[in-house]
Formats: sequence, C-alpha cells, structure tokens
Amino acid sequence: MRIMIVIPARLASGRLSEKLLLRAAGKSVLQWTYEAAKKATITDRVIVAADDPRLVAEVDSFGGEARLTSVMCQSGTDRIAEIALRNDDVDLFVNVQGDEPEIAATTIDTVAGLLASRPDADIATAICPITSERKLNDPACVKVIMGDHDRAICFSRAPVPFARDGLTPAMLSVDPSSGTRHSFWQHIGLYAYRRDFLLWFATQPPGRLEQIEKLEQLRAIEAGKTIIAAEVPESAPGIDTLEDFREFKDRVEG
Repeated sequence: MRIMIVIPARLASGRLSEKLLLRAAGKSVLQWTYEAAKKATITDRVIVAADDPRLVAEVDSFGGEARLTSVMCQSGTDRIAEIALRNDDVDLFVNVQGDEPEIAATTIDTVAGLLASRPDADIATAICPITSERKLNDPACVKVIMGDHDRAICFSRAPVPFARDGLTPAMLSVDPSSGTRHSFWQHIGLYAYRRDFLLWFATQPPGRLEQIEKLEQLRAIEAGKTIIAAEVPESAPGIDTLEDFREFKDRVEG
C-alpha cells in the first residue's frame, strides 16, 4: 500500500486566530504537528495542504513539504481530496489535523494499518473509551456507537447510546478481565481514506445529518459508506483555545 499523511492547514480559526503559527519552544504549532506525523513508521510521506501562502512559507522554513490548496475547500477532507486528485500513485491518505501537535505516531500507524488490512472499508478512524459523565455530556466530545467488526455505525455530539434507565458507574468503567467492551466511545479526529472515497466525497453536497450535527463523517454514514475504528488508549489534546495553547506551551517548555 502506498500511503501519504496529509495535514490540512487553514490559517483562519474561529476561536484562536492563526493558531497554527503560534510558537512554543521555538517551533510553530504546525511544525510540532508535522514532526509528530513524521514519527509514524507506516510512511515517510508527509505533506501540509495549506490554504494560505504564509503557511506554505512556514513549512518551507523548517524543511517540510507543503502544497497550496484552494481557499474554497469547505473542510479538511476536501483539502485532502485536492491533494489526492494530484497524486494518483497513492492508495491511502491519512488526515492528521494541524492543531494536534501531540498526536501519537502509534495512533497514525494503527489507523492507517487498519484500513490497509480491511478492503471492505472506505475510512478508518480512532476511538478511545469515555470514562467520565462530564465528557459524555460535553457536545465538543464526539461520541461513536460501535457495531461488530470494528464498524462505526453512528457519530453524535449527544451522549449516545442513551442510557434510558439511567447512567450507572459500571457503564463508564469496564474490567478488562470481564471480556466486555466499553459502552461509550469518544471519536478521535484522525482519519485514513481510500483515494477513490476522497474523490467521491469531494463531489457530494453536505448531508442532512452532517448539517445538523456539523460532523462531516455523517456524510459518509448517510451514503452507506463503511467506517471502521481502531481503539487507542487516549485522545491527544488538541489546540482549540488560547488556554489549550498555553497548556501545550507549558508542557513543551517545562
């Protein structure tokens, strides 16, 4: 399998202006993310798909590879589809979000490897257990309902599946020796896609459920595409707010 990691990078940001250019320990957030992605062993091909020449210049400054993509792209997936259109020699594309400077290389390898091993699937992603009621009820934490054979059958910002008879502590913790699975799963926004899926996705209008939840993976679910998910221990902290960035800066600068 020929695999490429693509980091979709958008200069504007609703909650934290130009966050990818913020610097910690002498590096931009985008450079930290790029270097984290380069640690993956499943491929050494990493490209930033940028919407602004300033981001391309930033990547050039640290010796990375970047491509300028259309400002008309509505999502990171659309931006990666533009890269896929230009690279017909690549089978799988991995989406590493630009504001995930602490993404684990093992998570990238696991998700890409899962899709490479499952010809029946269109997309692979990652999940981790939800073990707190606060996170379960947080709309910023996207929940996933898992079916058999690692198949994701629903994504929602709501606490799903809904515990009709009341939430119990046992639902938020599982004894590994019991052989049972967790009830609640958090979606981690890392994806691997087949090239033909990306080219299809870029031609489709947003779906009905996607527009309600503002979750683009629902476009694939509504269309009957198969999404599979790999379980990983935890979600790496992303950078959405100034507080997130300050906490990241404290971690890397000590």
